[in-house]
Amino acid sequence: MNLLVLIIIFTAIGGVLSVLAASIFLWLPEKKRNAILPHGISFSIGALLAVSFWGLIPHAFESVDQVHFQQLSATILVGLLSFFVLEKLLIWRHCHSGSCEAHIHDGTDHNHEAAGTLIIVGDSIHNFVDGILIAAAFLTDVNLGIVTSLAVAAHEIPQEVGDFAILLKSGYSRRKALFYNVLASLTTVLGGVIAYFGLADLHGYLPYFLVLAASSFIYIAVADLIPTLHKKTDMVSSLKQITLIVVGVLVISSLHTVAHDFEEHVSVKNVQTVSVLNSDMHLGNDIGFF
Repeated sequence: MNLLVLIIIFTAIGGVLSVLAASIFLWLPEKKRNAILPHGISFSIGALLAVSFWGLIPHAFESVDQVHFQQLSATILVGLLSFFVLEKLLIWRHCHSGSCEAHIHDGTDHNHEAAGTLIIVGDSIHNFVDGILIAAAFLTDVNLGIVTSLAVAAHEIPQEVGDFAILLKSGYSRRKALFYNVLASLTTVLGGVIAYFGLADLHGYLPYFLVLAASSFIYIAVADLIPTLHKKTDMVSSLKQITLIVVGVLVISSLHTVAHDFEEHVSVKNVQTVSVLNSDMHLGNDIGFF
């Protein structure tokens, strides 16, 4: 399958389908939404950390000489600090609890509307960057692109649920909230397509985009998601959180292995097909057809 088609499909999975999946929570009673959300957050933490440390960072370091290791490490550091600054400037935080300062309102309609608008704008920028990062992963390795897009979808679902809650509090109807979130998620596809054409001839920079993706995932997991888990300190909740984080790690690592095996299988099939075609051509030459 054409690489651009794969990028479009999986950026859509990482963006639009994650919104549609999250929209199921719009129709659940608020009590049930609040009960389910922490489990999705725990799973997302494991998925994000696994794709960062299991796939993105190792692939980036394998792609460069040892002399570039320090530069890649510095890129991770700069990425973490940059995402912190972007979160501050663009209201980029996906706040699940709704109690962070960025989402505190004074009760006026004007402030409610402004908060909803900022969430949509922040989501659009965030999703656009996700699209670039997914495309960068695909341009390096197809199976890495697949697990990266799945990790994006995994962490976006609980975050989109949080955004839905904010939009509803801002006065949006359920249908309007869904429409604007889907619209914002389309920037993931846009970012992937632009990155495909813009990065195709810049292979030397791909390792830096990969570690930038890793720094994004690590920041979201550590700065945004993990703190929400510390609100529950009882033993049962803690064990559930740890279990789901481990499940997230195992799922992503398993998907990485399956995708890699599938890619190798396809490669073997392609080699066998070429060999058969070459044999047929030689046979045709021998009996005078070519």
